[in-house]
Amino acid sequence: MADTNLPTFAEELDDLAKEYNDMRELHKKYKEKLEEVRTMQRKCTAMVGHQKKKYKQIAEDLQREGSKLSGEEKAKSNELKKLIDERKKTCGEVYDTLPRSNSFLLNTIMGPISVSILNKTDRFAYKEEYERFKLYLSIIMLVGATINTLFIKNRICDACYHFLLVWYYCTLVVRESILRHNGSRIKGWWVVHHYLSVLLTAILLIWPDSVSYRMFRNQFMIFSLYLSVVQLIQYYYQSGCLYRLRALGEKSDMYITVEGFQNWMWRGLTFLLPFLFVAYTWQFYNAYTLYHLSKHPDCNEWMVPVSSAIFLSLFLGNSITTSGVIVNKFRAKQQRSSASVKNKGS
Repeated sequence: MADTNLPTFAEELDDLAKEYNDMRELHKKYKEKLEEVRTMQRKCTAMVGHQKKKYKQIAEDLQREGSKLSGEEKAKSNELKKLIDERKKTCGEVYDTLPRSNSFLLNTIMGPISVSILNKTDRFAYKEEYERFKLYLSIIMLVGATINTLFIKNRICDACYHFLLVWYYCTLVVRESILRHNGSRIKGWWVVHHYLSVLLTAILLIWPDSVSYRMFRNQFMIFSLYLSVVQLIQYYYQSGCLYRLRALGEKSDMYITVEGFQNWMWRGLTFLLPFLFVAYTWQFYNAYTLYHLSKHPDCNEWMVPVSSAIFLSLFLGNSITTSGVIVNKFRAKQQRSSASVKNKGS
């Protein structure tokens, strides 16, 4: 009878027996704790909702009573309002650590699965991964636009590039929805911007290889190449902002695009802004070119005027939103400088 390794296997299983039993016991405790945490989350969510509702009601009642109060009563009312604001802020901090219902878009795309990120470290990690995703795709799009502009002029290759753009912007919509769900302060326009970009790139994908397409193709490819370069510059600006925010311990805020910057962000932003406004001006030029193409006798595609309207909308929305943010931040910076001068003077 041949020798076998069965005794050795039996000994290894015996050695693993204690660890196996410990694992099962630990897993049992883990499931109990997990259910306990879920119960606590539900209770906290209900309590926070009740607290916020009552504070809102009390604040409205105090506002209505304001005209009836005497001097001492107004002082007391102001103290109560301050207390309400502090407690509402605390409720907001508690709410940020609890799972919440998905938005309609996220429910439609992902179903009822929770996408809440319950701690700040993981939120920053997700934001950093989001920025890296944009970096990698920007490099790929830069390479694709360069090849299509300088080396290959084929509609099939163009369609592959346009499909990449559609997928990229669709993914950005989903990821930004998750970021907003977890407290990221993204201005509404930037969300609309990516919806319009999805629509625009989808139109470019289905645009037939016609006279109008060939007349606009090179201009768009060069524009895409430049836009990829701008996105790379934006990445380094954003990654610098995230690094400083983490270093300063300001992990409660998640900054995207040019919204939400602070004093120390101005140096990088002044370098970025000219590139952004050149891109916005180019969007207007694309809209202008497409508008004139729509009047061309050989142009019969509906894609031309629709694309022109989208490019014009992107130009207006980007320019107005970015300009408004810069003006507001510049005024805030001047107010802080004035306040600092007054404090030194006093």
